[in-house]
Amino acid sequence: MRGSTKLAVLALSVLSLTASSVAPVFAQAAGQARPPAAPAPKPAAPLQVPAMPPAQAAPAAPPAPPAVFPAGAKVAFFNPPRVFQESMEGKVALARVNALTQKKQNEGAEKNKQLQANQQKLQTSGTLLSDAARTALEKEIEKEQVDIQRFQQDAQAEINELQNEVQQDFVKKVSPILASVAAEKGLHMVFQTDAGLAWMDPGLDLTNDIIKKLDATSKPGTAPK
Repeated sequence: MRGSTKLAVLALSVLSLTASSVAPVFAQAAGQARPPAAPAPKPAAPLQVPAMPPAQAAPAAPPAPPAVFPAGAKVAFFNPPRVFQESMEGKVALARVNALTQKKQNEGAEKNKQLQANQQKLQTSGTLLSDAARTALEKEIEKEQVDIQRFQQDAQAEINELQNEVQQDFVKKVSPILASVAAEKGLHMVFQTDAGLAWMDPGLDLTNDIIKKLDATSKPGTAPK
């Protein structure tokens, strides 16, 4: 593949690793509040952490030696998810998305906590309040529910935007490295494992070469702690 076609295919592969498997991070806000006589409205559902793929754990046994690249081979393959998970650049990208998600979760939890407190107050003490106080509390609950719903929508959009940003940056960095490794080995074609391969010689796997070259281009101090 060449030019924009190759870039688009790699982008789809990276997107499938992060974005397509991520359900909406934030659920819908709770419904409108009800008087004590009616069932109390449910609070906003807990915020869900996006299913970002974790870095692979180190194997217990010593890793097997890398397979030898077949002499004269003109076709090879690589594993985009592994490059994304194991490279320094990929780990930093995942850390950025997870950090933003955690921040939004914490903010949403505080808003939901306040909403629950007012709902409980209305349910347990609503009959003891004056009409004016009761009406004011109901309006406050409705306002908090609307605020939570807007917050969830804005937070989800912000997380999605960051995911797209880090994915696009990653693809731009990997594409020239893939071309460089392929040129060094004199290849005519490189496949992606997630595109579907019936059989392949392990020695044709360029994944480790791409990760090493990508890490070599990473700026010092960018690796996550």
